[in-house]
Amino acid sequence: MTENLDRLPGLAKSLVARGVDVILTDGTSTAHAAHAATATVPIVMAGGNDPVQAGLARSLARPGGNVTGFTTQVIELTGKTLEILTEILPGLVRIGVINPRGVGAPFRGPEAEAAKVLGLQLEYVEIEGDLGPDAIDGAMHQARELVQAAVVRGSPFLSSAQRKLIVERAAIHYLPTMYETRDFVELGGMASYGTDFSELFRLAAGYIVKILNGSKAGELPIEQATRFELVINLKTAKTLGLTVPPTLLARADEVIE
Repeated sequence: MTENLDRLPGLAKSLVARGVDVILTDGTSTAHAAHAATATVPIVMAGGNDPVQAGLARSLARPGGNVTGFTTQVIELTGKTLEILTEILPGLVRIGVINPRGVGAPFRGPEAEAAKVLGLQLEYVEIEGDLGPDAIDGAMHQARELVQAAVVRGSPFLSSAQRKLIVERAAIHYLPTMYETRDFVELGGMASYGTDFSELFRLAAGYIVKILNGSKAGELPIEQATRFELVINLKTAKTLGLTVPPTLLARADEVIE
């Protein structure tokens, strides 16, 4: 994970050196790397946290620099994610938050506030090192010893193989787990709630077209994602001995059976 982050500045500089017209990023770390590499090439974010707080823009309405795009509102969705878990597991008290090392620090304040409102106790577990099978299995085992359910914080640097490992180890350790993106659920994870990234990238593509047609990035407002999706893998829930309330199934954007 750290090695991937360390590569970002070099990759960003390489893109700038090639004379690209626009840089598309998919998170705050990648946007930071691109912004550090150039103050002139337009940068369009398709995901990430508050760019004003991150120092990438002066304001959402008028960014003023070379960064614009769309944020994911993942921090704001924390409370809803925990609430969904309490619906699936009535009586839930202890919940784990599993992060690849180096991911998740901006979420801890909102997570603590949301957990307090819902009467939940939080435990944090980090996946160490290169996110290999042993590290992932160790994190899931530790979480299972501490909590009744977990939320996994994702990262754009997680490979599909690592996502699959996380889902498989959660199942092996009988740990009901929610994720931020639907790809985990399609691999067998229990449920996900988060931004509809296909919509977010479609919107980002629209901004790229505007920029290529002459609009300035600093004059295009940074917008927050407004479309979110709840995906439930009913087969996985049943394997875990859980009954998903019909009211929650009715609210789901997709139910995998």
